[in-house]
Amino acid sequence: MKPWLCLVFFTSAFLIWHAEAEFFTSIGQMTDLIYAEKDLVQSLKEYIRAEETKLSQIKSWAEKMDVLTSKSTSDPEGYLAHPVNAYKLVKRLNTDWLELENLVLQDTTNGFITNLTIQRQFFPTEEDETGAAKALMRLQDTYKLDPETLSRGNLPGTKYRSSLTVSDCFGMGKTAYNDGDYYHTVLWMEQALKQHDEGEDTTVSKVEILDYLSYAVFQFGDLHRAMELTRRLISLDSTHERAGSNLRYFEKLLEKEREKPSNKTVATTEPVVQSGAYERPLDYLPERDIYEALCRGEGVKMTPQRQKRLFCRYHDGNRNPHLLIAPFKEEDEWDSPHIVRYYDVMSDEEIEKIKQLAKPKLARATVRDPKTGVLTVASYRVSKSSWLEEDDDPVVAKVNQRMQQITGLTVKTAELLQVANYGMGGQYEPHFDFSRMSDVEAGGATVFPDFGAAIWPKKGTAVFWYNLFRSGEGDYRTRHAACPVLVGCKWVSNKWFHERGNEFLRPCGRTEVD
Repeated sequence: MKPWLCLVFFTSAFLIWHAEAEFFTSIGQMTDLIYAEKDLVQSLKEYIRAEETKLSQIKSWAEKMDVLTSKSTSDPEGYLAHPVNAYKLVKRLNTDWLELENLVLQDTTNGFITNLTIQRQFFPTEEDETGAAKALMRLQDTYKLDPETLSRGNLPGTKYRSSLTVSDCFGMGKTAYNDGDYYHTVLWMEQALKQHDEGEDTTVSKVEILDYLSYAVFQFGDLHRAMELTRRLISLDSTHERAGSNLRYFEKLLEKEREKPSNKTVATTEPVVQSGAYERPLDYLPERDIYEALCRGEGVKMTPQRQKRLFCRYHDGNRNPHLLIAPFKEEDEWDSPHIVRYYDVMSDEEIEKIKQLAKPKLARATVRDPKTGVLTVASYRVSKSSWLEEDDDPVVAKVNQRMQQITGLTVKTAELLQVANYGMGGQYEPHFDFSRMSDVEAGGATVFPDFGAAIWPKKGTAVFWYNLFRSGEGDYRTRHAACPVLVGCKWVSNKWFHERGNEFLRPCGRTEVD
């Protein structure tokens, strides 16, 4: 374990959701997409106006010629007896109709297509769409949200409510299917089918939905329901070759199942399987249930006796001259290991300045592969981060100095100030060494599965704990995780203080675990 102490510094809160891939990993950078889309809408409206002007001119010409030809065709010889009419007919067919042809052929799309082509190189990629879909599924699992809740947009603290269409739900199901995730395939294809059955207008057919749903259900071993769904598909499209082939295959499997001696008493009627009856598969994270329960606020409740050990106080940094007149408000968050929160550590202006400095430098946060030692991106860490030096702006130096005053530790051997912004469903699953936070409308807590603490984001505050004992041994209780952000945008900054350089500021204890 790396020899460092740990200060976690919370910066900002509720921001809105540079052009590079992996937009889904940083809500802060996704704000650029909002303005890009607005620009495209303006460009499209200009194209529409140009088309309307052109059509208006063509319509006016057509109406004028309709009146004229009605008159001329009623008495062609009498009409042409007038020399001016004869001249104008020749002129119209030789010149005027050519001008009309040029008007009709005039391409008014150039401006819009050029703008779209330029903007497209900065659009989200297929990877972004897949990442965004998986983020919704992660929120669905962590906060126990059914597809109906997500589809209708019924989330706490939302200012701009939005809903998913049949096409959106179908897209979610396809993403899960392509990833071999049949659990979420079933959930989202069922939701798509439900909204389709309710009469929602869509270009996605029931046949397409049932095709995916029936196979995903089969993957769970639910043969009866797979047959039921396949028969429904065939009733809608009797020429569907794959469905017919699948049904014959399912019937053979069912026949073999009935022929087994141990299954002779099995009823021949097909069981009704309710939506959502399939269990979520286990994954690689052993403490998944504990971690997600803590994210939902279902953590360990302290006994009254332990709560009495938690206090609020003014902190002057052991009579640091800078803090004697204006000490920081300090609150105990947990007793053992000791975790404290400091209030009003940064002003709104400082927070905005740090975000402004960090945003252009944001890059996908990485983890070190335990097998190869190479830094790589991972699905269990969804955020972007950047590192700020004191030379970048005076505000960085001020923040570093403030951290030194609060902790009583030196920043001379500390890491640079790290700023992180979480993406859609942004999270960092249980790990050692640090945490990050800020105000969000829902979700986004930092949780400690080992002892059951959940520390909730608050804008402008700083949370501090040691992840090493005084002996230098790692305190493995501090393994922690950043919960997915359900609603809001999470900006944080972190500062790590190394053990080196603080030997006399935090001397060794008498035992290994002091």
